[in-house]
Amino acid sequence: MKTIGLIGGMTWHSTVDYYRFLNEDVHRRLNDAHSASIVMRSVDFEEIENLQIAGDWERLTALMIEAARTVEAAGADLLLICANTMHRTAEAVAAEIGIPLVHIADATAAEIRRQGLKTVGLLGTRYTMEMDFYRGRLEKMHGLRVLVPGEAEKTSVHDIIYNELGLGKILDASRKTYQRIIDGLRDRGAEGVILGCTEIPLLIKPADASVPVFDTTALHCKAAVDLALE
Repeated sequence: MKTIGLIGGMTWHSTVDYYRFLNEDVHRRLNDAHSASIVMRSVDFEEIENLQIAGDWERLTALMIEAARTVEAAGADLLLICANTMHRTAEAVAAEIGIPLVHIADATAAEIRRQGLKTVGLLGTRYTMEMDFYRGRLEKMHGLRVLVPGEAEKTSVHDIIYNELGLGKILDASRKTYQRIIDGLRDRGAEGVILGCTEIPLLIKPADASVPVFDTTALHCKAAVDLALE
């Protein structure tokens, strides 16, 4: 079994799910007392969030490269950045390490294509919904048509992530807001919706949505276990 490296803490609430999903999947596949071989560097999200707000992606990239090198030096055979938004730094990070980086958008796109869908909605932070590093990758590399909410709805999605979910607050009113936004994407032609922030699955479960939803945390973990057990 290969050792899975994690850059976590973005936020720690979803990193808990990464640890659980990886271990559950390895145990399910190998049985007995098996669990995942993992090394992790968990960062302080306060620093990450402040740099995101400041638009200092150069410093954010440097922090991710430093964390990735630490994880690699600790014995990791592959790397996961445990956040959708921080994949803005993924290409630069991958170029600076000697182990494969499992990209969360690739893992998600593979499942979307497996289900035969072509048009999907994307929910996430404003960075993920607007910047090309994620939406563009889905469109250009995987041939998907990606829809995002309107401006006011993007603000609601983003604010709920940072002001509630990232702080461990799960509110019914916010679930209803997301459900309404998902319904709007469905009405515009989305056959499914990507939960493109690792905190969103803490709020939205498959039963809460009117179309299939793609839990990027779970899909990222599955892709990692696939590689770890090759």
